[in-house]
Amino acid sequence: MTELFQARTVREARELLAGHIKLDGTVEKVSLLDALGRRLAREVTAVDHVPGFDRSTMDGFAVRARDTFGASESLPAYLDVGGEVLMGCEPAGGIAVGQAWHIPTGGMLPPGADGVVMVEHTEELDDRTVGVNKPVAPGEHVVRAGEDIIAGAVVLPEGHLIRPQDLGLLSAVGVTEVPVTRRLRVGIISTGDEVVEPTQTPKPGQVRDINSYVLYGQALAAGARPEIRGIASDEFELLLDMLQRAVDECDLVLLSGGSSVGTRDVASQALDTLGTPGVLFHGISIKPGKPTVGAVVGGKPVFGLPGHPVSAAVVFELFVTPLIKYWGYVDDPLEFPVRARLMRNMRSAAGREDYIRVQLARNNGDITAEPVLGKSGLISTMVRADGLAHIPAEKEGVEAGEYINVKLF
Repeated sequence: MTELFQARTVREARELLAGHIKLDGTVEKVSLLDALGRRLAREVTAVDHVPGFDRSTMDGFAVRARDTFGASESLPAYLDVGGEVLMGCEPAGGIAVGQAWHIPTGGMLPPGADGVVMVEHTEELDDRTVGVNKPVAPGEHVVRAGEDIIAGAVVLPEGHLIRPQDLGLLSAVGVTEVPVTRRLRVGIISTGDEVVEPTQTPKPGQVRDINSYVLYGQALAAGARPEIRGIASDEFELLLDMLQRAVDECDLVLLSGGSSVGTRDVASQALDTLGTPGVLFHGISIKPGKPTVGAVVGGKPVFGLPGHPVSAAVVFELFVTPLIKYWGYVDDPLEFPVRARLMRNMRSAAGREDYIRVQLARNNGDITAEPVLGKSGLISTMVRADGLAHIPAEKEGVEAGEYINVKLF
């Protein structure tokens, strides 16, 4: 068993875990409507150009641009109306010298046309003649075939997390199913003789289970299939049996509570009994969340999270979210994407990373961060906060007015 509270940095703890985790990356095909938030198992290439034809971006007249050169309100270019482009139809013919065709936004350009004059810059003299009051350049108000996506191009890389706009792209290139890695099954267990179900009225000394529901929400938001597997007592054999079943049936297991130094805390011992390599670290040099246990059993990560809700939620964001989203730990410059100006002094111990809850506001074009103060056992402080601000280990605090990086909830 690892030495209790031989605290590791976040980077060290991630590297220890990464060297032993072997997640089952089974690939499955899902429809576009089931693909949101899923991770692509293979790259996706375009079969056709998008758009598949030259098309107008304005209501107006399709023309040969050279026929409009020199046109002005005082000396319009007079063109013969040669036809009309109908939406969803191929033009009935090509455009001849000195001709213009009626065309709607999105309509297909007739062969020979290379520009579109906006209807506002024309004057129809009769059914057969239109005057152009402003010249257009070749390609003006036109989207060329393949200008958005070229056939054969990689449109989404392997490992990409599918977003709403990606669904539109995939539908545009004619892809209706995508290969994705299956969702990780996350088992969630709360521990403690004092913890009861939310449906119960707590007796003196008891508390309702908070962590299971916070962790369930975090896992679901990250793209996993979470399962609340109940509350375990502080009895070793019962906890070990519950953990063993969770490890056998899930890809990742979260155990909240029972990670501190208290004499009745048996989580670390149970985790180390499950299998090899067992517990890799017990303690991370962060606040909140120091007494976290990290273990791997048969390639599956198992975390003993602190019992305080804020601590458990912070550790989840640092260690579990990357595994669910990326199936590993990657350097993500957008992990804390918001730069905000701190509104008060915040102290930190040297060599320790601090994660503070903050409320964000906009002030004269600047984003400001006001710390939400309170102990890590107070769930309401997380509710009032908009995100977590990061104070790096090399700093001994942040002065009011300094800029910090924030991860949004």
